[in-house]
Amino acid sequence: MKKRDHILAFYGVPATSGTGVTFTRMKYFTQLSHSKNAQEYSRKYVDEESDRIDVSAYKPQYDYGFDRVDSDPVLTDILKITNEELIGDDAVRTLIIVDTDTNEAYQRDYAVIPGQEGDDAYVYTHSGSMKAHGPKIKGTAASTDDWATATFTATP
Repeated sequence: MKKRDHILAFYGVPATSGTGVTFTRMKYFTQLSHSKNAQEYSRKYVDEESDRIDVSAYKPQYDYGFDRVDSDPVLTDILKITNEELIGDDAVRTLIIVDTDTNEAYQRDYAVIPGQEGDDAYVYTHSGSMKAHGPKIKGTAASTDDWATATFTATP
């Protein structure tokens, strides 16, 4: 059985000056569920009893929820997108999903789509979704700081 905390997500936090990103572990998330949102193509042939259905595309997304922690760089960036109501490419970030048992990883760009905030009586929370904004790239990940940050290498 695969433990949930062995599949980690890393968020590409933009550099504060210059270019580039640091893939920082997504901490303080109370929800990070993945939906494939498979698109179907259905047809009925006259000589067959039932329909045939094929998967024709995917529209993956992550639904997220987190407790607000102002010192966390990932949450600070999502809050910037939320509070400044960023749109288009300004609201696109890269995620790396890593199986820390095998170092197998997938990288993809996602549009950060803020949802609700402040719906808990004890801690200020935020929720929303991150929807695919490009192709999925298979590769491997590595870390030199016990998975606080990660690097990604695409598989040729």
